[in-house]
Amino acid sequence: MHDRVAFLILAAGLGTRMKSRKAKVLHRAGGVPLIEHVVKATLDLAPPDRVTAVVGHQAGEVQAALSRYGVGFALQREQKGTGHAVQCAREALAGHDGLLVVLYGDCPLLSASTLGALIETQRGADTAATVITTELDDPTGYGRVIADEQGRLLAIVEQKSATPEQLRIREINSGIYCFQAELLWPRLDEIRDDNPAGEYYLTDVVEIFRRHGLSIGAYRLKDPTEVLGINTRVELAAVDKLLRDRKTRQLMLDGVSIERPETVTVDAGVRIGMDTTIGPFAQILGETVIGEECRIGAAAIVENSVLGDRVEVGPFTLVNDSRVDAGGRVGPFARLRFGNHVEAGAAVGNFVELKKTRLGAGAKALHLAYLGDAVIEPDANIGAGTITCNYDGVTKHQTRVGRGAFVGSNSTLVAPLEIGAGSYVAAGSVITDSVPADALALGRERQVVKPDWARRRREKTSR
Repeated sequence: MHDRVAFLILAAGLGTRMKSRKAKVLHRAGGVPLIEHVVKATLDLAPPDRVTAVVGHQAGEVQAALSRYGVGFALQREQKGTGHAVQCAREALAGHDGLLVVLYGDCPLLSASTLGALIETQRGADTAATVITTELDDPTGYGRVIADEQGRLLAIVEQKSATPEQLRIREINSGIYCFQAELLWPRLDEIRDDNPAGEYYLTDVVEIFRRHGLSIGAYRLKDPTEVLGINTRVELAAVDKLLRDRKTRQLMLDGVSIERPETVTVDAGVRIGMDTTIGPFAQILGETVIGEECRIGAAAIVENSVLGDRVEVGPFTLVNDSRVDAGGRVGPFARLRFGNHVEAGAAVGNFVELKKTRLGAGAKALHLAYLGDAVIEPDANIGAGTITCNYDGVTKHQTRVGRGAFVGSNSTLVAPLEIGAGSYVAAGSVITDSVPADALALGRERQVVKPDWARRRREKTSR
Protein backbone atom coordinates (compact mmCIF):
# COMPACT_ATOMS: atom_id res chain seq x y z
CA MET A 1 0.00 0.00 0.00
CA HIS A 2 1.16 3.54 -0.80
CA ASP A 3 0.39 6.28 1.70
CA ARG A 4 -1.36 9.43 0.49
CA VAL A 5 -1.95 8.08 -3.02
CA ALA A 6 -5.40 8.10 -4.62
CA PHE A 7 -6.49 6.55 -7.91
CA LEU A 8 -8.95 8.00 -10.40
CA ILE A 9 -10.22 5.63 -13.10
CA LEU A 10 -11.86 7.26 -16.13
CA ALA A 11 -14.70 5.00 -17.24
CA ALA A 12 -17.53 7.23 -18.44
CA GLY A 13 -17.21 6.92 -22.21
CA LEU A 14 -19.49 5.13 -24.65
CA GLY A 15 -16.75 3.66 -26.82
CA THR A 16 -18.44 4.27 -30.16
CA ARG A 17 -15.85 2.32 -32.16
CA MET A 18 -16.84 -0.85 -30.31
CA LYS A 19 -20.13 -0.72 -32.24
CA SER A 20 -22.01 -1.80 -29.12
CA ARG A 21 -24.94 -0.74 -26.97
CA LYS A 22 -22.87 -1.73 -23.94
CA ALA A 23 -20.41 0.60 -22.25
CA LYS A 24 -16.88 -0.18 -23.40
CA VAL A 25 -15.50 -0.87 -19.91
CA LEU A 26 -18.13 -3.59 -19.40
CA HIS A 27 -16.87 -5.67 -22.31
CA ARG A 28 -14.93 -8.68 -21.10
CA ALA A 29 -11.34 -9.78 -21.59
CA GLY A 30 -10.04 -12.83 -19.79
CA GLY A 31 -13.59 -13.45 -18.61
CA VAL A 32 -13.72 -10.23 -16.57
CA PRO A 33 -15.07 -6.74 -17.40
CA LEU A 34 -12.23 -4.49 -18.56
CA ILE A 35 -12.64 -2.08 -15.68
CA GLU A 36 -12.49 -4.87 -13.13
CA HIS A 37 -8.92 -5.69 -14.15
CA VAL A 38 -7.98 -2.04 -13.61
CA VAL A 39 -9.70 -1.81 -10.23
CA LYS A 40 -7.93 -4.95 -9.00
CA ALA A 41 -4.56 -3.48 -9.96
CA THR A 42 -5.25 -0.29 -8.00
CA LEU A 43 -6.47 -2.19 -4.94
CA ASP A 44 -3.06 -3.83 -4.66
CA LEU A 45 -1.72 -0.34 -3.95
CA ALA A 46 -4.49 1.52 -2.10
CA PRO A 47 -7.60 0.79 -0.02
CA PRO A 48 -11.03 1.07 -1.71
CA ASP A 49 -11.78 4.47 -0.17
CA ARG A 50 -8.89 5.92 -2.18
CA VAL A 51 -10.05 4.52 -5.52
CA THR A 52 -12.69 6.47 -7.50
CA ALA A 53 -14.19 5.59 -10.87
CA VAL A 54 -15.68 8.31 -13.07
CA VAL A 55 -18.83 6.85 -14.61
CA GLY A 56 -21.24 8.24 -17.17
CA HIS A 57 -22.63 6.07 -19.95
CA GLN A 58 -24.53 3.19 -18.31
CA ALA A 59 -23.31 4.43 -14.93
CA GLY A 60 -25.63 2.10 -13.01
CA GLU A 61 -24.33 -0.98 -14.78
CA VAL A 62 -20.70 0.00 -14.25
CA GLN A 63 -21.32 0.67 -10.56
CA ALA A 64 -23.08 -2.70 -10.21
CA ALA A 65 -20.10 -4.48 -11.81
CA LEU A 66 -17.78 -2.93 -9.20
CA SER A 67 -20.11 -3.03 -6.20
CA ARG A 68 -18.25 -5.80 -4.38
CA TYR A 69 -14.98 -3.84 -4.35
CA GLY A 70 -16.20 -0.88 -2.30
CA VAL A 71 -14.63 1.80 -4.50
CA GLY A 72 -16.10 5.30 -4.87
CA PHE A 73 -17.77 6.88 -7.89
CA ALA A 74 -18.05 10.29 -9.53
CA LEU A 75 -20.59 11.05 -12.24
CA GLN A 76 -19.74 12.66 -15.59
CA ARG A 77 -23.22 13.45 -16.94
CA GLU A 78 -21.93 14.63 -20.31
CA GLN A 79 -18.86 13.08 -21.85
CA LYS A 80 -16.80 16.14 -22.76
CA GLY A 81 -13.33 14.64 -22.65
CA THR A 82 -10.75 13.42 -20.18
CA GLY A 83 -10.07 16.83 -18.65
CA HIS A 84 -13.78 17.28 -18.00
CA ALA A 85 -13.92 13.79 -16.42
CA VAL A 86 -11.24 14.75 -13.89
CA GLN A 87 -13.09 18.00 -13.16
CA CYS A 88 -16.22 15.94 -12.40
CA ALA A 89 -14.26 13.96 -9.80
CA ARG A 90 -12.87 17.00 -8.00
CA GLU A 91 -15.63 17.04 -5.37
CA ALA A 92 -15.34 13.30 -4.72
CA LEU A 93 -11.61 13.77 -4.11
CA ALA A 94 -11.93 16.98 -2.12
CA GLY A 95 -9.23 17.27 0.48
CA HIS A 96 -6.82 14.86 -1.17
CA ASP A 97 -3.48 16.64 -1.46
CA GLY A 98 -1.09 13.73 -1.99
CA LEU A 99 -0.39 11.94 -5.26
CA LEU A 100 -3.23 11.30 -7.69
CA VAL A 101 -2.91 8.57 -10.32
CA VAL A 102 -5.25 9.04 -13.26
CA LEU A 103 -5.79 6.00 -15.49
CA TYR A 104 -8.35 4.46 -17.82
CA GLY A 105 -10.91 1.72 -17.36
CA ASP A 106 -10.11 0.08 -20.71
CA CYS A 107 -6.46 -0.86 -20.01
CA PRO A 108 -6.79 -4.35 -18.48
CA LEU A 109 -3.16 -5.37 -18.99
CA LEU A 110 -1.80 -2.66 -16.71
CA SER A 111 -0.07 -4.24 -13.70
CA ALA A 112 0.11 -3.07 -10.12
CA SER A 113 3.90 -3.23 -10.33
CA THR A 114 3.94 -0.71 -13.18
CA LEU A 115 1.60 1.61 -11.28
CA GLY A 116 3.88 1.27 -8.27
CA ALA A 117 6.91 2.17 -10.40
CA LEU A 118 5.07 5.24 -11.73
CA ILE A 119 4.35 6.39 -8.19
CA GLU A 120 7.93 5.89 -7.05
CA THR A 121 9.22 7.75 -10.12
CA GLN A 122 7.06 10.73 -9.24
CA ARG A 123 8.09 10.62 -5.59
CA GLY A 124 11.73 10.71 -6.57
CA ALA A 125 11.37 13.60 -9.03
CA ASP A 126 11.01 17.36 -8.72
CA THR A 127 8.19 17.45 -11.28
CA ALA A 128 4.51 18.29 -10.86
CA ALA A 129 3.52 15.06 -12.57
CA THR A 130 4.81 11.95 -14.31
CA VAL A 131 3.16 10.26 -17.27
CA ILE A 132 3.68 6.74 -18.57
CA THR A 133 4.92 6.79 -22.15
CA THR A 134 5.99 4.02 -24.48
CA GLU A 135 6.96 3.50 -28.11
CA LEU A 136 4.67 1.75 -30.58
CA ASP A 137 5.46 0.50 -34.06
CA ASP A 138 2.06 1.84 -35.08
CA PRO A 139 1.04 4.75 -32.82
CA THR A 140 -2.17 5.53 -34.72
CA GLY A 141 -4.91 6.76 -32.42
CA TYR A 142 -2.63 7.79 -29.57
CA GLY A 143 -1.49 11.23 -28.48
CA ARG A 144 2.15 11.91 -29.42
CA VAL A 145 4.72 12.97 -26.84
CA ILE A 146 6.82 16.07 -27.54
CA ALA A 147 9.82 16.04 -25.16
CA ASP A 148 12.91 18.15 -24.54
CA GLU A 149 16.50 16.92 -24.44
CA GLN A 150 16.16 15.99 -20.77
CA GLY A 151 13.14 13.81 -21.56
CA ARG A 152 10.65 16.14 -19.88
CA LEU A 153 7.40 16.78 -21.68
CA LEU A 154 6.84 19.90 -23.70
CA ALA A 155 3.43 18.87 -25.00
CA ILE A 156 1.13 15.95 -25.78
CA VAL A 157 -0.60 16.29 -29.13
CA GLU A 158 -3.77 14.29 -29.75
CA GLN A 159 -4.07 12.34 -33.01
CA LYS A 160 -6.89 14.60 -34.24
CA SER A 161 -4.80 17.75 -33.69
CA ALA A 162 -1.34 16.53 -34.73
CA THR A 163 0.59 17.81 -37.73
CA PRO A 164 1.98 15.34 -40.31
CA GLU A 165 5.43 15.71 -38.74
CA GLN A 166 4.08 15.04 -35.23
CA LEU A 167 2.19 11.96 -36.47
CA ARG A 168 5.56 10.38 -37.31
CA ILE A 169 6.56 10.37 -33.62
CA ARG A 170 6.41 6.85 -32.14
CA GLU A 171 6.49 7.78 -28.44
CA ILE A 172 2.92 7.91 -27.25
CA ASN A 173 1.02 9.12 -24.24
CA SER A 174 -0.58 6.25 -22.36
CA GLY A 175 -2.97 8.66 -20.63
CA ILE A 176 -1.81 7.35 -17.25
CA TYR A 177 -0.52 10.13 -14.98
CA CYS A 178 0.69 10.56 -11.46
CA PHE A 179 0.01 14.16 -10.34
CA GLN A 180 0.88 16.20 -7.32
CA ALA A 181 -2.80 16.71 -6.54
CA GLU A 182 -2.43 20.12 -4.90
CA LEU A 183 -0.78 21.40 -8.09
CA LEU A 184 -3.41 19.90 -10.38
CA TRP A 185 -6.70 21.06 -8.82
CA PRO A 186 -6.23 24.83 -9.19
CA ARG A 187 -5.18 24.48 -12.84
CA LEU A 188 -7.90 22.16 -14.11
CA ASP A 189 -10.19 25.04 -15.04
CA GLU A 190 -7.57 26.40 -17.44
CA ILE A 191 -8.24 23.52 -19.84
CA ARG A 192 -10.13 24.77 -22.91
CA ASP A 193 -12.21 23.02 -25.55
CA ASP A 194 -10.75 24.95 -28.52
CA ASN A 195 -9.76 21.87 -30.52
CA PRO A 196 -11.33 20.01 -33.48
CA ALA A 197 -13.24 17.63 -31.18
CA GLY A 198 -14.57 20.40 -28.92
CA GLU A 199 -13.46 18.43 -25.85
CA TYR A 200 -11.50 19.20 -22.70
CA TYR A 201 -8.25 17.21 -22.99
CA LEU A 202 -6.38 16.27 -19.83
CA THR A 203 -3.24 16.32 -21.99
CA ASP A 204 -3.48 20.12 -22.06
CA VAL A 205 -2.20 20.21 -18.48
CA VAL A 206 1.32 19.66 -19.86
CA GLU A 207 1.28 23.08 -21.52
CA ILE A 208 -0.66 24.64 -18.63
CA PHE A 209 1.89 23.40 -16.10
CA ARG A 210 4.74 24.74 -18.24
CA ARG A 211 3.12 28.18 -18.29
CA HIS A 212 3.19 28.09 -14.50
CA GLY A 213 6.83 27.02 -14.39
CA LEU A 214 5.99 23.40 -13.56
CA SER A 215 7.34 20.39 -15.41
CA ILE A 216 6.07 16.90 -16.23
CA GLY A 217 8.38 13.92 -16.40
CA ALA A 218 7.97 10.59 -18.17
CA TYR A 219 8.12 7.01 -16.96
CA ARG A 220 9.06 5.20 -20.17
CA LEU A 221 7.61 1.70 -20.20
CA LYS A 222 9.51 -0.96 -22.14
CA ASP A 223 6.54 -3.30 -22.59
CA PRO A 224 3.89 -1.38 -24.55
CA THR A 225 1.28 -4.12 -24.19
CA GLU A 226 0.60 -3.05 -20.60
CA VAL A 227 -0.89 0.27 -21.65
CA LEU A 228 -2.84 -0.94 -24.65
CA GLY A 229 -6.28 0.62 -24.61
CA ILE A 230 -9.25 -0.98 -26.34
CA ASN A 231 -11.33 0.81 -28.93
CA THR A 232 -12.50 -1.97 -31.25
CA ARG A 233 -13.51 -5.59 -30.94
CA VAL A 234 -10.37 -6.54 -32.85
CA GLU A 235 -8.28 -4.95 -30.08
CA LEU A 236 -10.53 -6.57 -27.47
CA ALA A 237 -9.84 -10.02 -28.93
CA ALA A 238 -6.08 -9.35 -29.00
CA VAL A 239 -6.03 -8.29 -25.35
CA ASP A 240 -8.23 -11.22 -24.36
CA LYS A 241 -5.68 -13.60 -25.91
CA LEU A 242 -2.81 -11.92 -24.07
CA LEU A 243 -4.61 -12.20 -20.74
CA ARG A 244 -5.48 -15.86 -21.29
CA ASP A 245 -1.94 -16.69 -22.41
CA ARG A 246 -0.66 -15.09 -19.20
CA LYS A 247 -3.12 -17.12 -17.14
CA THR A 248 -2.37 -20.52 -18.66
CA ARG A 249 1.38 -19.87 -18.50
CA GLN A 250 1.18 -19.00 -14.80
CA LEU A 251 -0.95 -22.07 -14.06
CA MET A 252 1.58 -24.32 -15.76
CA LEU A 253 4.42 -22.69 -13.82
CA ASP A 254 2.38 -23.38 -10.66
CA GLY A 255 2.15 -27.11 -11.41
CA VAL A 256 -0.97 -27.52 -13.57
CA SER A 257 -0.70 -29.60 -16.74
CA ILE A 258 -2.54 -28.09 -19.70
CA GLU A 259 -2.74 -30.15 -22.85
CA ARG A 260 -2.54 -27.96 -25.96
CA PRO A 261 -2.81 -24.71 -23.95
CA GLU A 262 -3.47 -22.66 -27.09
CA THR A 263 -6.91 -24.33 -27.26
CA VAL A 264 -7.86 -23.97 -23.57
CA THR A 265 -9.85 -21.05 -22.15
CA VAL A 266 -9.24 -20.09 -18.51
CA ASP A 267 -10.75 -16.97 -16.96
CA ALA A 268 -8.71 -14.60 -14.81
CA GLY A 269 -10.54 -15.44 -11.57
CA VAL A 270 -9.99 -19.22 -11.79
CA ARG A 271 -7.84 -21.10 -9.24
CA ILE A 272 -6.48 -24.59 -9.96
CA GLY A 273 -4.46 -26.88 -7.68
CA MET A 274 -1.19 -28.63 -8.35
CA ASP A 275 -1.03 -31.80 -10.47
CA THR A 276 -4.41 -31.18 -12.04
CA THR A 277 -4.61 -31.85 -15.78
CA ILE A 278 -6.73 -29.82 -18.19
CA GLY A 279 -7.59 -31.46 -21.50
CA PRO A 280 -7.62 -29.71 -24.88
CA PHE A 281 -10.44 -27.30 -25.70
CA ALA A 282 -11.64 -27.21 -22.08
CA GLN A 283 -13.11 -23.99 -20.69
CA ILE A 284 -12.66 -23.09 -17.01
CA LEU A 285 -14.74 -19.98 -16.41
CA GLY A 286 -15.84 -17.42 -13.84
CA GLU A 287 -14.70 -17.88 -10.23
CA THR A 288 -14.17 -21.63 -10.49
CA VAL A 289 -11.91 -23.30 -7.91
CA ILE A 290 -10.41 -26.70 -8.77
CA GLY A 291 -8.44 -28.81 -6.30
CA GLU A 292 -5.33 -30.90 -6.72
CA GLU A 293 -4.90 -34.03 -8.88
CA CYS A 294 -8.10 -33.44 -10.83
CA ARG A 295 -8.70 -34.30 -14.45
CA ILE A 296 -10.80 -32.02 -16.66
CA GLY A 297 -11.51 -33.78 -19.94
CA ALA A 298 -11.40 -32.48 -23.48
CA ALA A 299 -14.01 -29.83 -24.34
CA ALA A 300 -15.45 -29.86 -20.82
CA ILE A 301 -16.87 -26.57 -19.49
CA VAL A 302 -16.64 -25.76 -15.77
CA GLU A 303 -18.15 -22.43 -14.73
CA ASN A 304 -18.45 -20.80 -11.31
CA SER A 305 -18.04 -24.17 -9.59
CA VAL A 306 -15.95 -25.72 -6.83
CA LEU A 307 -14.21 -29.05 -7.40
CA GLY A 308 -12.41 -30.88 -4.61
CA ASP A 309 -9.22 -32.90 -4.93
CA ARG A 310 -9.04 -35.87 -7.34
CA VAL A 311 -12.27 -34.97 -9.13
CA GLU A 312 -12.70 -36.24 -12.67
CA VAL A 313 -14.79 -34.32 -15.18
CA GLY A 314 -15.20 -36.32 -18.36
CA PRO A 315 -14.98 -34.95 -21.90
CA PHE A 316 -17.82 -32.78 -23.21
CA THR A 317 -19.30 -32.28 -19.73
CA LEU A 318 -20.88 -29.06 -18.44
CA VAL A 319 -20.56 -28.17 -14.74
CA ASN A 320 -22.19 -24.86 -13.86
CA ASP A 321 -22.65 -23.26 -10.43
CA SER A 322 -22.17 -26.62 -8.71
CA ARG A 323 -19.91 -28.35 -6.22
CA VAL A 324 -18.18 -31.70 -6.66
CA ASP A 325 -16.41 -33.06 -3.58
CA ALA A 326 -13.17 -35.04 -3.43
CA GLY A 327 -13.07 -38.12 -5.61
CA GLY A 328 -16.31 -37.32 -7.42
CA ARG A 329 -16.73 -38.30 -11.07
CA VAL A 330 -18.86 -36.46 -13.59
CA GLY A 331 -19.30 -37.35 -17.26
CA PRO A 332 -18.50 -37.79 -20.03
CA PHE A 333 -21.37 -35.96 -21.73
CA ALA A 334 -23.02 -35.03 -18.41
CA ARG A 335 -24.68 -31.77 -17.48
CA LEU A 336 -24.75 -30.26 -14.00
CA ARG A 337 -27.00 -27.33 -14.77
CA PHE A 338 -26.90 -25.33 -11.52
CA GLY A 339 -27.26 -25.65 -7.76
CA ASN A 340 -25.89 -29.19 -7.49
CA HIS A 341 -23.73 -30.87 -4.87
CA VAL A 342 -22.01 -34.12 -5.79
CA GLU A 343 -20.55 -35.49 -2.57
CA ALA A 344 -17.30 -37.38 -2.08
CA GLY A 345 -16.93 -40.43 -4.29
CA ALA A 346 -20.31 -40.02 -5.99
CA ALA A 347 -20.53 -40.60 -9.74
CA VAL A 348 -22.55 -38.94 -12.49
CA GLY A 349 -22.30 -40.77 -15.80
CA ASN A 350 -22.89 -40.12 -19.47
CA PHE A 351 -25.99 -38.22 -20.57
CA VAL A 352 -27.10 -37.57 -16.99
CA GLU A 353 -28.46 -34.13 -16.10
CA LEU A 354 -28.66 -32.72 -12.58
CA LYS A 355 -30.45 -29.55 -11.47
CA LYS A 356 -30.55 -28.41 -7.82
CA THR A 357 -29.73 -31.95 -6.74
CA ARG A 358 -27.57 -33.37 -3.96
CA LEU A 359 -25.99 -36.69 -4.84
CA GLY A 360 -24.77 -38.25 -1.61
CA ALA A 361 -21.36 -39.79 -0.99
CA GLY A 362 -20.87 -42.96 -3.02
CA ALA A 363 -24.20 -42.60 -4.81
CA LYS A 364 -24.37 -43.33 -8.55
CA ALA A 365 -26.40 -42.15 -11.52
CA LEU A 366 -24.44 -43.50 -14.45
CA HIS A 367 -26.63 -43.43 -17.55
CA LEU A 368 -29.30 -41.34 -19.27
CA ALA A 369 -31.04 -39.86 -16.21
CA TYR A 370 -32.60 -36.55 -15.21
CA LEU A 371 -32.52 -35.65 -11.51
CA GLY A 372 -34.04 -32.28 -10.70
CA ASP A 373 -34.85 -30.85 -7.26
CA ALA A 374 -33.71 -34.12 -5.69
CA VAL A 375 -31.86 -35.35 -2.63
CA ILE A 376 -30.14 -38.66 -3.26
CA GLU A 377 -28.72 -40.07 -0.04
CA PRO A 378 -25.33 -41.83 0.14
CA ASP A 379 -24.79 -45.15 -1.66
CA ALA A 380 -28.09 -45.00 -3.55
CA ASN A 381 -28.14 -46.26 -7.14
CA ILE A 382 -30.15 -44.50 -9.83
CA GLY A 383 -30.73 -46.73 -12.84
CA ALA A 384 -30.44 -45.80 -16.51
CA GLY A 385 -33.29 -43.72 -17.90
CA THR A 386 -34.64 -42.64 -14.50
CA ILE A 387 -36.30 -39.23 -14.29
CA THR A 388 -37.71 -37.14 -11.49
CA CYS A 389 -40.95 -35.45 -12.52
CA ASN A 390 -40.32 -32.33 -10.45
CA TYR A 391 -42.65 -29.81 -12.13
CA ASP A 392 -46.45 -29.97 -12.17
CA GLY A 393 -46.86 -26.98 -14.47
CA VAL A 394 -47.03 -24.51 -11.60
CA THR A 395 -44.67 -25.57 -8.80
CA LYS A 396 -41.39 -27.48 -8.45
CA HIS A 397 -41.44 -30.43 -6.02
CA GLN A 398 -38.67 -32.42 -4.36
CA THR A 399 -37.79 -36.11 -4.62
CA ARG A 400 -35.84 -37.83 -1.83
CA VAL A 401 -34.13 -41.17 -2.32
CA GLY A 402 -32.91 -42.78 0.90
CA ARG A 403 -29.52 -44.20 1.77
CA GLY A 404 -28.66 -47.35 -0.16
CA ALA A 405 -31.91 -47.38 -2.14
CA PHE A 406 -31.93 -48.98 -5.60
CA VAL A 407 -33.97 -47.34 -8.36
CA GLY A 408 -34.31 -49.59 -11.42
CA SER A 409 -33.86 -48.49 -15.01
CA ASN A 410 -36.50 -46.35 -16.73
CA SER A 411 -38.25 -45.48 -13.48
CA THR A 412 -40.36 -42.33 -13.34
CA LEU A 413 -40.45 -40.70 -9.89
CA VAL A 414 -43.38 -38.28 -9.64
CA ALA A 415 -42.63 -35.64 -6.99
CA PRO A 416 -43.28 -34.84 -4.22
CA LEU A 417 -42.00 -38.26 -3.30
CA GLU A 418 -39.77 -40.11 -0.84
CA ILE A 419 -38.09 -43.43 -1.53
CA GLY A 420 -37.12 -45.02 1.77
CA ALA A 421 -33.63 -46.16 2.74
CA GLY A 422 -32.65 -49.60 1.45
CA SER A 423 -35.78 -49.94 -0.71
CA TYR A 424 -36.03 -51.15 -4.30
CA VAL A 425 -37.97 -49.65 -7.19
CA ALA A 426 -38.56 -52.14 -9.98
CA ALA A 427 -37.37 -51.24 -13.48
CA GLY A 428 -39.91 -49.46 -15.65
CA SER A 429 -42.05 -48.30 -12.70
CA VAL A 430 -44.02 -45.08 -12.39
CA ILE A 431 -43.90 -44.21 -8.69
CA THR A 432 -46.42 -41.68 -7.40
CA ASP A 433 -46.58 -42.63 -3.70
CA SER A 434 -43.81 -42.70 -1.15
CA VAL A 435 -42.02 -46.02 -0.62
CA PRO A 436 -41.18 -47.25 2.93
CA ALA A 437 -37.67 -48.28 3.87
CA ASP A 438 -36.58 -51.74 2.71
CA ALA A 439 -39.71 -52.21 0.58
CA LEU A 440 -40.09 -53.21 -3.08
CA ALA A 441 -42.21 -50.86 -5.20
CA LEU A 442 -43.65 -51.83 -8.59
CA GLY A 443 -45.60 -49.26 -10.50
CA ARG A 444 -46.35 -50.99 -13.81
CA GLU A 445 -49.00 -53.23 -15.44
CA ARG A 446 -48.47 -56.99 -15.35
CA GLN A 447 -47.04 -58.31 -18.62
CA VAL A 448 -49.55 -60.06 -20.90
CA VAL A 449 -48.38 -62.57 -23.57
CA LYS A 450 -50.77 -63.67 -26.37
CA PRO A 451 -49.37 -66.73 -28.18
CA ASP A 452 -49.45 -66.68 -32.02
CA TRP A 453 -50.92 -63.16 -32.11
CA ALA A 454 -48.20 -61.85 -34.42
CA ARG A 455 -48.52 -64.82 -36.85
CA ARG A 456 -52.28 -64.41 -37.10
CA ARG A 457 -51.88 -60.66 -37.74
CA ARG A 458 -49.43 -61.29 -40.58
CA GLU A 459 -51.74 -63.80 -42.18
CA LYS A 460 -54.69 -61.42 -41.92
CA THR A 461 -52.85 -58.46 -43.43
CA SER A 462 -51.37 -60.49 -46.32
CA ARG A 463 -54.80 -61.41 -47.81
